[in-house]
Amino acid sequence: MSSLGLYNYWIVIALMMVGLYAVIARGHLVKKLIGLTLFQTAVFFLYISMGFVHGGAAPILSEGVAVYSNPLPHVLILTAIVVGVATTALGLALVVRIREAYGSVDEDELERMDSDA
Repeated sequence: MSSLGLYNYWIVIALMMVGLYAVIARGHLVKKLIGLTLFQTAVFFLYISMGFVHGGAAPILSEGVAVYSNPLPHVLILTAIVVGVATTALGLALVVRIREAYGSVDEDELERMDSDA
């Protein structure tokens, strides 16, 4: 199998690396949340692409269907998407509260303010 046949894994790796870079290299809290969301999306793509069965049908018993696709990975990812959106919303709410309390959302400035106090 050629490396182009595994393009979904290359997309997952690229998204994970971009998300990880955004979390590690950036000091802005909103950019860190965006990086975490990208990383999370890469994991979603990985599980969805692994759950795909070529030629598979929905798991409904019918005549002439020999290969069925397991819906469990997709259902689990749907749940993970809902949890991810809620977590991102909570993170953004915390960033808003930090901005109101400290006047900044830059990690270095927040550490400097904390060490001065």
